[in-house]
Amino acid sequence: MRALNFNAGPATLPISALELARDELVDFAGTGMSILEHSHRGKDYDAVHTEAKSLVRELLGVPDSHHILFVQGGASQLFAQVPMNFAQEGKKASYVVTGAWSEKAVAEAKVTGAMLRHQVEVAATTGTGDGKEKQYTRVPTDDEIRVDPGASYLHYTSNETIHGVEFHRIPRVPSGIPLVCDASSDFMWRKTDTSKFSLVYAGAQKNVGPSGIVVLLAHKDLVESGRKDIPKIFQLRTVAENDSLYNTPPTFAIYLIRNVMRWLKGEGGLEEIEKRNLEKAKVLYDALDAAPAFYTLPVDRESRSVMNIVFRLPSEALDEKFMAEAKKRKMVGLKGHRSVGGMRASLYNAVPLGWVRELAVLVTEFAKQNG
Repeated sequence: MRALNFNAGPATLPISALELARDELVDFAGTGMSILEHSHRGKDYDAVHTEAKSLVRELLGVPDSHHILFVQGGASQLFAQVPMNFAQEGKKASYVVTGAWSEKAVAEAKVTGAMLRHQVEVAATTGTGDGKEKQYTRVPTDDEIRVDPGASYLHYTSNETIHGVEFHRIPRVPSGIPLVCDASSDFMWRKTDTSKFSLVYAGAQKNVGPSGIVVLLAHKDLVESGRKDIPKIFQLRTVAENDSLYNTPPTFAIYLIRNVMRWLKGEGGLEEIEKRNLEKAKVLYDALDAAPAFYTLPVDRESRSVMNIVFRLPSEALDEKFMAEAKKRKMVGLKGHRSVGGMRASLYNAVPLGWVRELAVLVTEFAKQNG
């Protein structure tokens, strides 16, 4: 029996994607070699690479105006790489801060700003408190986002994995200012109008594959406008001009993305996946909301994440007891991030509805027994 995996990432993958990798691990497509052994310049790997990109484009409806790229270094590297490429000297790089990951993005932008002489502004933040105790419980309204009219770009994080805060809209941005999104933890959970973005980047290890690779959608004009006074390896122009093959990519990670994209298409595409994700979130939120005297949900209802549901129990002792009971039921990954504590259930695309229903039963029974 597989564990009921609610980890925030690396996260559960579709069983069919894993089984195909198992079956082909030693002999990929009758070639007599593992995909791990194939050259990234060879025709057999190229077919995988091309199919992975094509399926991302098809499923999301990515327009021809945008590149689809695979970048190493994780979203954390992109926190630095985005301002390195696109923050213009003397201008402001603008950020919306709604949690720990957008905080990290701002911090990296300030480092690059000191080197490349660009400025950084926080266009909006919903944080309260100071330091490690800072709390985030909602996203800002469009009216709260104040962007310098000459900003190089506006960056936001669509879903904060740690704090469980999610944008359920695309923020309004002044005309002519590129919109950049870190979509790592809610990428491809539903269909999105990608034409509204100049750049979207997402660590694959939540919804679309294993760790070690970032899927990036980038408008060709933005990529071409990027700085040239930074090392070539960090220029997204280099990635685009070489079809993500300037240096050896993590080929097995891209192969697994291909497998997950096949699964998504076979399940009915993103329209069907969205329906499932909304149902899963409703099942768990309803169970938690049914015991308001026992469970605390810190995020405002309209900003609650569909992907990462955070909740608190009355005491740390009950936290431990809840975790012990979850372990008996083969549930893993429910402990909240070390910086905020509490509980967190990540309900990514490949998490079955049945797992969520079992978790909802635990939530209900535990409140009755310990409330």
